[in-house]
Amino acid sequence: MTILIEGAIVVTGDDAGTIHHDGALAIEGNRIAAIGRREAVAGRFPDAERVDGAGRVVLPGFANIHTHLVMTLARGVFEDLSPPHEPPFHGGLSPIPLPPMTPQEQAVMCQLGALEAIRSGTTALLEDGVDIANYADEMVGTGLRMLLAERCWDRAGASIGDPSEFRRDEAVGRAGLERIERLHARWDGAGEGRIHVGVAAWAPDMCSPELLRDARALQDRLGTIATIHLNQIWGEVAAVQAHHNMLPSEFLESIGFLSERLVAAHCRCMEPLEEKILGKHRVNVAFNSAIAARRGLSPRVCEMEMAGCNVGMGTDNMAEDMVEVMRTGLFMERVRRRDGRNPTPEEALRWATRNGYRAMGVPDGGWLAEGNLADLIMLRVDRAHLAPFLRPVSVFVHQGQARDVEDVMVDGRWVMRDGVVLTMDEARIIREAEAVADRAWSRLFARNPQIEVPAGFRPLPDAPAEPLPAENQALAPPRSS
Repeated sequence: MTILIEGAIVVTGDDAGTIHHDGALAIEGNRIAAIGRREAVAGRFPDAERVDGAGRVVLPGFANIHTHLVMTLARGVFEDLSPPHEPPFHGGLSPIPLPPMTPQEQAVMCQLGALEAIRSGTTALLEDGVDIANYADEMVGTGLRMLLAERCWDRAGASIGDPSEFRRDEAVGRAGLERIERLHARWDGAGEGRIHVGVAAWAPDMCSPELLRDARALQDRLGTIATIHLNQIWGEVAAVQAHHNMLPSEFLESIGFLSERLVAAHCRCMEPLEEKILGKHRVNVAFNSAIAARRGLSPRVCEMEMAGCNVGMGTDNMAEDMVEVMRTGLFMERVRRRDGRNPTPEEALRWATRNGYRAMGVPDGGWLAEGNLADLIMLRVDRAHLAPFLRPVSVFVHQGQARDVEDVMVDGRWVMRDGVVLTMDEARIIREAEAVADRAWSRLFARNPQIEVPAGFRPLPDAPAEPLPAENQALAPPRSS
């Protein structure tokens, strides 16, 4: 059945910045059939299911192009444990590891992340993870559009940002490539085409040249998107220079890893030369503003765009709120440029929507136009912090909150309607996530008494006496950004 949203403010996100006041939008199947002023559209669809858009604004949904859903387990922990930005560097992004979980526990935490994503207006996301097969079925069930990027690496005995000797474990690298192939064979195209599977190489200091070449060849053979953490901390830069006598982007270029089908996450510790290298290859950059702000680092977004990069946005660890990410990105760039007018709210919205869809290999999504995918969100504007709603994009980017999002549509289907998530049992997932957190953190601290419990940690139950069954234990994903 055709769905007709009428009487809303429709922010198209197109090149011209078109906004239809008292607008209408018709959806047939998974596509936008018509868009424009209400009087020009509504009469064309007399039998449509009508949705009253009065007091609402319709926007393209957000595309989160860099996240790790399972890391919701570390909320309030890893945000305050950043590594040093000056030598001596050491491996890892937190002195505390992520607790290992069973596949069932992983699935719960990833569903929790997906819930937050939906509630903050996300319609598409790129998940970078390990053993994604453990929770792929649950991710299909969320109703979101997803690029599931299974991760490979072959450095042994070290983590990111460690300039010590590179020791290669070929078996670990082969296992990662095999996981990617299995995930692609089983899940690519699932969810009526909403789900695709990509290739994730962990980081330049965690992958040998041989593995990166193999991963690039696999990407070409599968015809998919690849992603990598790049220049995320200064320790990584030091490590790549120690291993290869090159900057990270120079290293990736030297082995042919860069392309317009690569999403490079972070890019916040770069020399100007590297920005030019990425731009030359039209690389997509995930501007993960909120985690960058928490770590006290900032990429040079304007310079990367001028060089030729496509800049999208991601939440990265412990959070999925793209409204916060969009606003934080705007503020960070204005502070860095010392410019109170640029970037504009319209630019920030484009980073978070259309550019992200492009980075994920979805050219017909991320803005509202006839024939495009029906991935959209509706917000209420009758809120004290949004009134008067004079300039829709500016007001939302500067003052909007995730709770303003009341409706989310992906592929022409409602995923959230009138503030109720339709694809998941929200109360059950939140309840189970709290229980998973108690069990997982209790196990970690009980089995590692040398790890100091962070100040303010809530009281935890005693860890279960029985060990976590090896056959059910999902290895904690290597600590990421």
